[in-house]
Amino acid sequence: MESLLDEGYRLLTQGNQVAASKVFEQALAEDFDNEELIFALKCERWWQESLEKGSTFKDPFSSGEFIISQWKLFRHYVTRLPFQWERALLAFKHFVFRLAQDQYMLLTNDGDCTDPEISLRIGRMNKSQGNYEVALRYLESAAKLRKDDPAVLSELADTNELINEVRTSKALFREAFFINPQGIDLELLESGTIEKLVKKVLETGKSGHEVAEWVAVYGELLGVFSIKRELKPVEAGKLKQVIYELESELSNDGSRRSVLLPRLINRYFWLADHYINAKEDKPRIDEILLKIKLLDATVYKLYIA
Repeated sequence: MESLLDEGYRLLTQGNQVAASKVFEQALAEDFDNEELIFALKCERWWQESLEKGSTFKDPFSSGEFIISQWKLFRHYVTRLPFQWERALLAFKHFVFRLAQDQYMLLTNDGDCTDPEISLRIGRMNKSQGNYEVALRYLESAAKLRKDDPAVLSELADTNELINEVRTSKALFREAFFINPQGIDLELLESGTIEKLVKKVLETGKSGHEVAEWVAVYGELLGVFSIKRELKPVEAGKLKQVIYELESELSNDGSRRSVLLPRLINRYFWLADHYINAKEDKPRIDEILLKIKLLDATVYKLYIA
């Protein structure tokens, strides 16, 4: 049974679902009560049905996007099963991301790509299969064309954490979540650090779109986003302008408060760091601290602790 399961997973990892299915069926004939095999068969059948639905896509990009959207649904599906087997999930993960990668690669010129959207996706697919060197090459290519893209920066951060480049990862994550948390696909990140932050945010009762915004806040409060850089004068000026706009929107319209409040708090953190680095007078820093306190007393206490 073990050898059959290993062979099925190996074939899946190589992208050969048809052959893997035959091996699983062979294993079933030997032991139809094996829980891991039952789990693998349920996953395999789920993907058979799912990929049949997506077979009508003619455009490689749409096909790749569909496959990844199905991966997210699949992850939710397996949480409802009575048991899970990690090595089976890993094999299906490699199968799915390889399948999507093959679609995105059709949009390149023999692997060369000048479209940052495609480079981002190919980099992400390679990261999820453990091909970190290739992933970095594509992601860095995308970053050259989109230096302030939170999706690209977060994937670069994710990959750097996976190769144990912790300082680079923390700096990139902090930057990405500052630029726009809504541009980051949390479900496709593999960082244990971000996973812990998401869990912490969920424990506070936050949900939906606000989760990514609060990840930025708790990244600061828990000392995760500890690798910081000094702001250029033009950046500091822009930051103050954005803060003013967020303050005005919050006071005039509360409909987006759940998202705007943590976003504003994070910008206060950045401005406070800037004032400290620039050795500004204490009253200016105290003013920022007071604004944080008025917005969220709990965050204030954690921040000054």
